[in-house]
Amino acid sequence: MTDNITGYVAPGFEAVQDAFELNFADARERSPSDLQDLGAGFAAYIGNELVVNLTGGWKDRRKSIAWTQDTLVPVYSTTKPISALTACMELFDKLENPYEIPVAQVWPEFAAQGKEDVTIGQMLSHQAGLPGFVNEINPDLWFDSHALANELANTAPMWTPGDGSGYHPLTWGYLIAELVWRVSGKTLGTQLKNKITNADGADPNKEIIDFWIGTPVSEHERVSEIVRPTKAPELGELNEFRKTAFLTKWASPNRGGSEWRTMEIPSANGHGTAQAVARLYSAFANEGNIGDNHIISSEGQFEAFKQRRSFGQDRILPYTMEFAAGVMRNNNRIYGPNIDTLGHAGWGGSMGFGDPDRNLSAAYVMNRQSNQLQTDERSQRLISALYGCL
Repeated sequence: MTDNITGYVAPGFEAVQDAFELNFADARERSPSDLQDLGAGFAAYIGNELVVNLTGGWKDRRKSIAWTQDTLVPVYSTTKPISALTACMELFDKLENPYEIPVAQVWPEFAAQGKEDVTIGQMLSHQAGLPGFVNEINPDLWFDSHALANELANTAPMWTPGDGSGYHPLTWGYLIAELVWRVSGKTLGTQLKNKITNADGADPNKEIIDFWIGTPVSEHERVSEIVRPTKAPELGELNEFRKTAFLTKWASPNRGGSEWRTMEIPSANGHGTAQAVARLYSAFANEGNIGDNHIISSEGQFEAFKQRRSFGQDRILPYTMEFAAGVMRNNNRIYGPNIDTLGHAGWGGSMGFGDPDRNLSAAYVMNRQSNQLQTDERSQRLISALYGCL
């Protein structure tokens, strides 16, 4: 391999390597502002077999540190399904039929402002009507999970809950974090590490998956520099919902510093490698299992998790969306040809998916962010090449 591209492809998957190299050769992995080459990773599993694991480019825009197999990168909303898996495990462990019960049964304060009938399933599928704050809040609240959740509990929904989706880019993570805290007494990032990823290697007999929600300071040197897009995403007509979710001065915390990396934001600040993200998304391709780890312990629970909970024109994303409980169903065929594939994209281009018909999972991560909300041309090229090898 050339151009600082390293890794592995199984026999028959050489076309994926060609596509990965082409993303660098035709400057798609280059910063448009200063024409500096940046970095990326792509990985894929079939069942438990790692068939692709490629990295290339640079961790920093000065081209002083090569992107390697242990480079961590924030994947933004590609974090959401990983958080949803963790929540599913916790909710089914503690509650009966959890997606159909009111949130207020677990979190009584949430019933304020007419939200007493909002179900957990509606909340997880972006139907709670809480995509942001119409009225100004102190932006520091984003760094206090419980305080932010309390603010959401006291907020009136922007539409009738359950009446279709409106994507919750950041608030979704605080809602799900509070649910997990209420049922388990532990943070979502802690439960992810202890029960799924073993990211700190605490259990020598358990697979290590290098993904974090709440990245400890000890790992920050491994985190790639991020180069943000030069253009805003195309959201369509800027209605009240889109402005509230994305465009107020208080719509998000300051991203990128040590405090942001360390904070647990289950909607947006997971950090990991492409291999780790692909491994976690393999749960969607293998009936809730990652190897011998039964994340979702029964077929019935997995069916409840992945069933369609909303379908139609989203109020915030400029697409027709189909949501399950925290993950996107593949109605737009963004993640390959199978409509039953579950996946999610992150701000700037990252993505992960799991195809249950082929037991296939894959993930793309990078540090040059584009302004595409879902169909980043780099990941689309790689997905096309991957399916062409099957």
